[in-house]
Amino acid sequence: ISLETPFGPPSDSILAGEIQGTPIAFLPRHGRGHIYTPTEVPYRANIYALKSLGVQNIISVSACGSLRENLHPGDIVIPDQLFDFTKDRPRSFFGRDLVAHISTAEPYCPQLSALLADAVEEAGGVIHRGGTYIAIEGPRFSTKAESYAFRAWGMDIIGMTSAPEAFLAREAGMCYATMAHVTDYDVWHASEEAVTVDMIIAQLNANLNIAQHAILNITKHLAGHEEFTCGCDEALKTAIITARESISPEIREKLQLIVGPYL
Repeated sequence: ISLETPFGPPSDSILAGEIQGTPIAFLPRHGRGHIYTPTEVPYRANIYALKSLGVQNIISVSACGSLRENLHPGDIVIPDQLFDFTKDRPRSFFGRDLVAHISTAEPYCPQLSALLADAVEEAGGVIHRGGTYIAIEGPRFSTKAESYAFRAWGMDIIGMTSAPEAFLAREAGMCYATMAHVTDYDVWHASEEAVTVDMIIAQLNANLNIAQHAILNITKHLAGHEEFTCGCDEALKTAIITARESISPEIREKLQLIVGPYL
């Protein structure tokens, strides 16, 4: 499915179908062939496009670096906290003429994350439930000074894509969880090689079977799961602060898909 959104086209066409009777949609965030840098990914268009297809739950599959000795390459982390250290990305659907302040104390959906962790465990993955993901701008990898600082701040894993993706999903009223595959030790580890693209690709390929089976498993869990009570779908209910009469018709139309129920 090829889509246009008020924020431009998504990264690529979206593959829609079913797995075990559960409707799914797949979107390669970097585009087929990996043509977008982490900064260039059209995050707003991607989330909007998925929302327009009726997607309720987003599973982000990502590579990450480990900032902890006990998080080994090949392990999988389901983070529960997010530190946004990006600098050059549009972070919100909202702006002038329509301002909203969403709560992101829990940036990842706890219920979807728990189901995802169960699905990875069933697939045979070495799973870590919880952890703090720091999102950096990229596309370069960290300096040693940065990596040491992130460890001192209490970060657990490092990547380049979870922000603003998680926040946009929350604005759009969607549940969001990340399956973060540890591919390397960033650059802080004294006895390990510094991270390289070859290292990341090799580890991702090694984890491919687990990732595929985890996706199969979570579609089964979602099909039989009772309705979520996390509140992600109502994040905007008390977030819009702009007086309704001050919202222009153009902005109302542009964001109708997201704000319609609340205006």
